[in-house]
Amino acid sequence: MNKLIRFLPLILVLALGLVLYRGLSLDPKDIPSALVGKPMPEFSLTKLTDESQIITKDDLKGNIILLNVWGTWCVYCKYEHPYLVDIAKSGRVALYGLNYKDDRIAGKQWLKDYEDPYVFSIFDESGRLGVDLGVTAAPETFVIDASAMIRMKHVGPIDARVWQDKFLPVIEMIESEQQAKQSPTQDQEVNSED
Repeated sequence: MNKLIRFLPLILVLALGLVLYRGLSLDPKDIPSALVGKPMPEFSLTKLTDESQIITKDDLKGNIILLNVWGTWCVYCKYEHPYLVDIAKSGRVALYGLNYKDDRIAGKQWLKDYEDPYVFSIFDESGRLGVDLGVTAAPETFVIDASAMIRMKHVGPIDARVWQDKFLPVIEMIESEQQAKQSPTQDQEVNSED
């Protein structure tokens, strides 16, 4: 028993070292989201450019949606903005914005100054929708499918590499799932010939 007590500090240091080594090997941008695989939360907020227009989850429509969380106070949002403009122009996905914990006038001016890539931006002054989505900072971008299911969350700015490596595989997977749902199966074709 006495020999075991002598080795206890060494065992604790080794265990702590393993835990720290594991933590250092993780990518801080790969923050898991409890909402992936779950529906978009319900909300009722105003449109950034029109205080009188109420936006809800039902207004986010499209086959594949990107919901980009941004703010005028966010340095990386300015970096990713040209990439978002290109993504919006491609027409492959519908791009919506979530103006997070920002000033309405500053947000409107930002979109005038840097070109507005969004179908529209939701104004989340208090950050309530951001909290419901598990937003930790801006920019963050969510991929949402046609059934309003959150399929991916990305923390950090989007650039050409991130788009290619992270977003396109998810988008292509959703597109192939949609095509499979739309195509009749061989069994249905055989039955219709009978």
